[in-house]
Parts: sequence; C-alpha cells; structure tokens
Amino acid sequence: MNAGGVRRFATPGAVSDPAVKFSFWASMADLWRLVMRSGAKGLAWRLPVSLVMVFVGKLAGVTAPVMLGDAINTLSPAAGSAVAIGADFVALALAFAALRLVSACAPYVRDAVFTTVSQSTMAKAAVETFAHALALSLDFHQSKQTGMLARIIDRGSRSTDFLIRSVVFNLGPTAVELVMALVVMVLRLDWRFAATTFATIVIYTVVTFRITDWRLSHRRELNEADSRSAGLSVDAMLNYETVKTFGSETRTVRQYEGAMGDYVVASVKANTSLSLLNGIQSVILNIGLALMTVLAGLEVIQGRMRIGDVTTAILLLTGIYQPLNMLGFNYREIRQAFIDMEQMVSLTALKPDIVDAPDAGDLPPSAVHGAEVVFDAVTFQHDARSTGLREVSFVAPPGTTTAIVGPSGAGKTTAVRLALRLIDPQAGRVTLDGMDLRQVRQASLRRAVALVPQDVALFNDTVYANIGFARPDATPDEVRKAAEDAELGAFIDGLPNGMSTMVGERGLKLSGGERQRVGIARALLANPRVLILDEATSALDGRTEEAIQATLRKVRAGRTTLVVAHRLSTIVDADQIVVLRRGKIVERGTHSELLEKAGEYAALWRRQTREH
Repeated sequence: MNAGGVRRFATPGAVSDPAVKFSFWASMADLWRLVMRSGAKGLAWRLPVSLVMVFVGKLAGVTAPVMLGDAINTLSPAAGSAVAIGADFVALALAFAALRLVSACAPYVRDAVFTTVSQSTMAKAAVETFAHALALSLDFHQSKQTGMLARIIDRGSRSTDFLIRSVVFNLGPTAVELVMALVVMVLRLDWRFAATTFATIVIYTVVTFRITDWRLSHRRELNEADSRSAGLSVDAMLNYETVKTFGSETRTVRQYEGAMGDYVVASVKANTSLSLLNGIQSVILNIGLALMTVLAGLEVIQGRMRIGDVTTAILLLTGIYQPLNMLGFNYREIRQAFIDMEQMVSLTALKPDIVDAPDAGDLPPSAVHGAEVVFDAVTFQHDARSTGLREVSFVAPPGTTTAIVGPSGAGKTTAVRLALRLIDPQAGRVTLDGMDLRQVRQASLRRAVALVPQDVALFNDTVYANIGFARPDATPDEVRKAAEDAELGAFIDGLPNGMSTMVGERGLKLSGGERQRVGIARALLANPRVLILDEATSALDGRTEEAIQATLRKVRAGRTTLVVAHRLSTIVDADQIVVLRRGKIVERGTHSELLEKAGEYAALWRRQTREH
C-alpha cells in the first residue's frame, strides 16, 4: 500500500500501538487494492473461478440434505412397489453422496486455484511495507525498535492471507449458505424451522461477538507482550558485544524473562476466556438443535412431516453449525488481523521526509576530478535539540579536502547528513556541481557521494559481498582492486577462504581497523565524486589510525573530500578547515592560518596536543 493510496489515520507512534482502530469496509478496500496489485499469475481468471467454487460448494452443501431426506422418504411402504422404492432410493442416495463430495472438494479446488493469488498478495504487502520502511526518515529509524518493526511487517503481510480466506471464503459464504438453508426450510418444511434456526444463529452471533469484543483486550495484551519480548531479544542479539563486555547477560535474560512472564499471563487470560466462549457457544447451539429436533418430532407425530424431512432439517442445521463453530475464533482472528493490517497500513501511511521532487534530474557529467560542494546559508534545527546549523556557508572546490571540526554538538554530523541528503535544510541550500540536492534524484546522488562512517556497518556475509555492496555490477577484478587500494590485499590473502570469508553479524569477526578498511574499499568501489569521512578513525588505536590515515590520504587524491574530525592531527593537511561552534562557523582557513589566529581552533589544538 503506497503512501499516496491509503488513509492517513495514524501517527508515527501508532505504528507500534496494538490497539490501532480499524474500519471494516475501508480495510477491505485496502485489501482489494492490494490483491489487484499483487501481480499474481492468472489473477484475471483465478479470482472469479475461486468465487464460483465457493458458491457451488455452499449450494451443494444445502442441497445434499434435501436429497437424503427425499431418499429416506422413498423407503416408506406407502410410496410404491419395492422395486420402485429401491431405484428411487439409490438414485437419491447417489445424488446425496455426489453433492456431499462436491461440497467437500470445492474448498480444495478453490484453495488450489487461489493460493497463488493469496501468497502473491502476502508477498506484495511485505515487499511494499519493507520498501517503504527503508524509505522513511533517519529520525524514524533512530527511534524505532528493530524487532517490533519486523513483527509489524511480518504480521501485517500474513494478515492479508488470513483475511482473504476468512472473510471472503468463510464468513461471507457462510452467510450465503444460511440464507439458502432458510429458504429451503420455508419451502420444504415449515416457517417455524426457519424461525428457530434464525433465532439460534442471531443469539449465537450476538453472544459470540460480545464475548469476543471483551476478549480482544486480552489478545491485545498478548500481542503487545509478544512484540515486547521479540524486541528485547532482537536488540540483545544485535548488541551482543555490548551485553557481553558489560557482563549484562543475567540482567538481559532477566528482562527477557520478565517480558515472557507477561506473555504467559496474557496467554493464560486469553485461553481461559476462549474456553468460556466455546462453552457458551456449545450450549446455545445444542439448545437450538434440541428445539429443532423436538419440533420435527411433533410434526411427524401430527402427520405433517415424514421421517426424511426430519433428517433434512437436522442436516441443514448441523451444516450451518459447522462453520459457526469457528465463528468466535474467526471473528477474533479477523479483528486481530485487521489490527495487524492497519498497523502495517499506518506504517506505509507515514510520509518519508526525503523524496525525489517531481522535476528532479540526474547530476550532470563531471568534467573534473571530484565535484564542487557548496553550503549556501544552510540552517537546520533538530526537533529534540537546541542546536543544529545556523546560516552555514562554505565552498569545497573540486578535488580538495575540507575538514569540519568543533566540539561535540557543534553540528558536524548534521552537516554530513545534509551533504548526503539524509535530511533537507530548513533554510538555504546544499549544492553539488551547481545543482540543489533537492532537485537531484536520490539514486544519482548516492552514486556520486560515498560515506566512510566512524562505525562501519557490515552485513553478515562475505568480505566480497560487503565490498561489492556499493556496486553490485562490479567485476571480481574491480572488487579486488578496491580492496588493494584500501590496503586489504595482504589481509584477504591470509584468510582461510579469502574473499569468501564470512565477516559475522555486523562484522564482529573483524577488528576495528579491518572493518574500517572494508568500509573504505566499499566507498572506493563506488568511485564517488565526493568522499565523506565521518570521524573514520576516531575509534581506532594510534597505530591503526596512522595506517588508516595513510590509506585515506592516498584515496582522497582526485576527489572532493569532506572530513569530520575529532582528532585535529588527522586533518592538518586539509585544504581548508571549517570550525563550528553551536551550529555556526566561527573560523575557517588552513591549519597554519588557524593556528596564527590563536582562536577556537588553536585552543582545541593546544588542548589535544597537551593531552597527547
């Protein structure tokens, strides 16, 4: 469900709220649109054939009891000769068996025909929601919980399959079957049978819905406890190293145990209330069946009905009861499936902060090495912080290195995110080769700019796959050259499986320096015009940092480079240094020029030199 085609009824916080409200018809419309977008093979014929099979199965299920009742009535001695009685009985009995077979097999045929559509719809929902989640803003992903978001996508996509099967192929056809059965009772038996059946069904339905609505709070508690325990476990696994190094295994397990304890309590409440519902349902249905049986017996005694009609009445009623036995379960699960789907819809309803403008284009070809990056009176204010950037202006000429320094909270990371267009300025503009980044297609910008962050994120895959992630169409020779340029050649040659060596979850099998070099190789493979180094060596020891710096000095050649640095010793050779404080530029110049000014930069330099 794309952002432009859904109802926007939820706030970002509602993405994880298990009590999201829903509208039945609006949600069914969402589901219908999703089915139409599923791209299932043969959708045009599978959908009508499946609906026809549903109707045929229900019609056969209602007609079969009539055939059996008529067959039993032919066994009456007054019906005719023994030969005629036997022939009529066999014909009607065979018709009964055939109709029962059609009624039983129709759902299997329907499932065989429609499974392609339901599975394609489920996959389409998952893919669309996953893609939309990846397109959401940086702030959203910094505040979300990975495990809970994954559950929303999983439960939401699976709910589409359940809703199709339960609403379209179960509850809807059951209502049609009930109408057909009531018509048969009025025409073949007596209106009182239809009235008794209708009254039983109404009482059963009302009681089921009331109790199920009451039980929904238990299911929501269960759902919330499930999401919370999943979120805790995923977070702990993702941050395994932190848990381990702080010796927090016991505390983390205790938190997970507490979440699972809440899940157990919620599960017991949900199952106990379900047993209550099932018991009350059985009482109502059996009272209705008893009334129907007694009424039929009285009619036979008074000569207004025959034995076969009693069989027809009982079979019609039990045929309706069979799907009704699952009404409470289906109603509860349908309500929960709607909640799950609405959580998914509310996620897809969130608008990404960064989108391509309708008239956005690609960057023009570069005639020089690197590109010109310009910050033109850029202002950005964070929602949750007092500082950001205020009227920041500087030019990074093609092929030069511009360093951005300053104390923590000065706005350095904000400047990097603006250059990558992970956020947009609230005033002013950032340009690349003269084009405002807001007028550049994001795909084109991502090919032109590469980032080496302080903490390089690696996938749980091979060294080759992690380097090649920057450019999937790169040849093995190109990937190897990027590794060599990042001084990884000797390291890779020493690995048991070379480039095919797995790096582990988030690259934990590699050292910090090795991860940084993989990140540098990945950035080099992208062959960017602009290389951004966001404190790429600040987390490393001195010897490793010196080796990485030597590599970085080599790879910066011929590229425009923006360097965010905490250690000033790493940017003394920068073509210009921009000093930020509280979101504003307070100084700029080369290393020697700034030292001569004896200002903010010189004070930072003296402090770090003294500490060293």
